[in-house]
Amino acid sequence: MIFEKSLALLTDLYQLTMCYGYFQSDRHNMQSVFHLFFRENPFKGNYAVACGLQYAINVMKRFYFTIDDINYLRTLKGADGKPLFADELFFDYLAQMRFECDVDAVEEGRIVFPHTPLLRIKGPLIQCQLLESILLNVINFQSLIATKASRIRTAIGDDPLLEFGLRRAQGIDGALTATRASYIGGCDGTSNVLSGKLLGIPTRGTHAHSWVMSFDSELESFETYAQAMPNNCIFLVDTYNTLEGVDNAIKTATKMRERGHDVLGIRLDSGDLLQLSRAAREKLDAAGFKQAKIVASNDLDEYRIRELKNAGAPIDVWGVGTRLVTGGEQAALGGVYKLSGIRSNRKAPWNFKVKKSEDAIKVSNPGILQTKRFYDLQGRPLCDALHNTQDRHEGHTHKLITYDGQNRFQYPEKEVTCEDLLVPIFKRGNLVYTTPTLAASKEKLETDRERFIDQLQLDSTEHRYPLCLESKLFKLKQELLGN
Repeated sequence: MIFEKSLALLTDLYQLTMCYGYFQSDRHNMQSVFHLFFRENPFKGNYAVACGLQYAINVMKRFYFTIDDINYLRTLKGADGKPLFADELFFDYLAQMRFECDVDAVEEGRIVFPHTPLLRIKGPLIQCQLLESILLNVINFQSLIATKASRIRTAIGDDPLLEFGLRRAQGIDGALTATRASYIGGCDGTSNVLSGKLLGIPTRGTHAHSWVMSFDSELESFETYAQAMPNNCIFLVDTYNTLEGVDNAIKTATKMRERGHDVLGIRLDSGDLLQLSRAAREKLDAAGFKQAKIVASNDLDEYRIRELKNAGAPIDVWGVGTRLVTGGEQAALGGVYKLSGIRSNRKAPWNFKVKKSEDAIKVSNPGILQTKRFYDLQGRPLCDALHNTQDRHEGHTHKLITYDGQNRFQYPEKEVTCEDLLVPIFKRGNLVYTTPTLAASKEKLETDRERFIDQLQLDSTEHRYPLCLESKLFKLKQELLGN
């Protein structure tokens, strides 16, 4: 989408050292299957939003090593000062390698839950391994920010939500991807103009404090801006004294109306937003500007917005920056990428794998996994169930066991419907998926938000959505764990 060159070297060195070992031991062309998933819901919430797939597709479409990449790898040294990668045949292999994996993924904008795969990558071991770091980089960050935006959307309801985080985002690409994920997650627009150009996201903004301070008086700054841009006037009123700023905005708006233009509103960026918004609303209404909107910013997040909404703050538009584009209190989603099966070639039987751990949350699932989402006949979600695609479904009842093994469910097929969350993206390295527009991904999330209304609550942990294992998969996992 944005990157036009290969990013094969955007990886951790240990991916390359492992791949060199695979090559040296003639294991590099073994068939493998990996799954990318997260273990815990972000923000101590009840769900996450899948995001970043379009960037991941872009990476995999251009997954190859350039001559410059290989020449750089030749310069790397081991602890003895000798070349880290000593076999020139390895570099020949990398130079000729082209992407040939099967990839299935959850579409962007879907609500997802812990331990369910967001991506499944199947193909040559060396290629699947090399994709780990960059796929985690792409999916972890964008899914985190899309989830944060969705939580903020829950707090504000239907009010307009703008992303104002460019200057606080983690670097240039962090700003672009955060804007993109925020839009899918629920924002209506952004201050980031490059995102508008590249992604078609609506852009919004008027002036900053520096505009006001560059004039001899606040009133002069407002009047000059109104003369220059009469169709874009939201006056930032808190440079000196907020309520006096509202008065100056009203004076300017009155002159604008005489010239045939209406002020769009004012923006509050500091102070007690509840009391100031109430006072500003009274002043605007009394002066005949009931249509003027009050925009609020100033380090907002879902919790502060909810407080203001519950207190009845007359704020019409919300601008959220730092605590949205950085993830706020959570630095990362914590997604992982785990091997779950390997075989010597495409026709050989699979040897399924499970990662053991003393921490139950870190025990992985074996198999070539698919997530089935079950609904009752009214379309209400019942649970997500993992099953091994190598197992055939038998009978007329879905036999499921909750992830912790404590509860068992049986769903007769005539009483439920289900859908596969992982959809085909690449087949043997060929793209078979038509990437939807951002608006379509945004609509997918809106549809899921209507379905998962209980999980959207910001604080409650009472609505943990059930994750189940199909009974054969549960049995396989227990056998591999030695239980």
